[in-house]
Amino acid sequence: MTGNQAHRVEVINPRVPIGRLCHALFDFDGTLSVIREGWERVMVPLMVEMLAGEEGDADGSVRREVEAYVDSSTGLQTILQMQWLAEAVARHRGAAHALSATRYKAIYDERLLGPVGERLDRLARGELCREALMIAGADDFVRALAERGLTLYLASGTDREHVRREASALGLDRYFGGGIFGALGSVEEYSKAQVIRDILERHGLRGPELLVVGDGPVEIREGKARGAVTIGVASDEVRRRGMNTHKRERLVKAGADILIADFTCADALMARLFGADR
Repeated sequence: MTGNQAHRVEVINPRVPIGRLCHALFDFDGTLSVIREGWERVMVPLMVEMLAGEEGDADGSVRREVEAYVDSSTGLQTILQMQWLAEAVARHRGAAHALSATRYKAIYDERLLGPVGERLDRLARGELCREALMIAGADDFVRALAERGLTLYLASGTDREHVRREASALGLDRYFGGGIFGALGSVEEYSKAQVIRDILERHGLRGPELLVVGDGPVEIREGKARGAVTIGVASDEVRRRGMNTHKRERLVKAGADILIADFTCADALMARLFGADR
């Protein structure tokens, strides 16, 4: 472990317990994968368009409201974000102008899946390597945990079929023997909170035996609520390495125990989680 590596592991909670982890839950988009990098640039304009309508957003107030919501809801199932949009349209423009959350989600998916499909096609043709679509060092850290014997889980707000397809394309699916989870047809069928609760209860775990890793406030808050050890990944999804200071701020507010920018500090991170004698 180099001093430079250690510096890149920021311990927010120095009392975080170490050495007891046996299960780990990862978020996917922005934490491990950048296949969907830029999703906010699709969602925010869509929401502004639906909320502002023909009157437009001359003073920028609608965009500010949308940006604040999208930022706080990162990690939620897409259908929940679209439920917010439906309610917001009814509030701003009247119920007659609001579509269903399902319809808004369909419009969003149609706009997003174009660039996502293009990246996957380029990967399949060999024009992109796996590493070009992952946060730097992600494969190394996930593999290190798996080799240590932890049971790994993947949970995303993206639809389950897409999460499984994209994890497979990146060659990450082989590590997640505990399961790959994603949004289902209804809100009641799936949530990250539910996955965390089920892992703890099914295996009779105490909080510090579960690690939760993610770039969004949702999974960090839910992990902390159950006493898990949490790592916030303040990733720059465009460069795939280095710190996104805005993400760092929201992850600190969510209660992350440890902060990293990417996984190039995997050795130092493993030493911090399991002790220097790992």
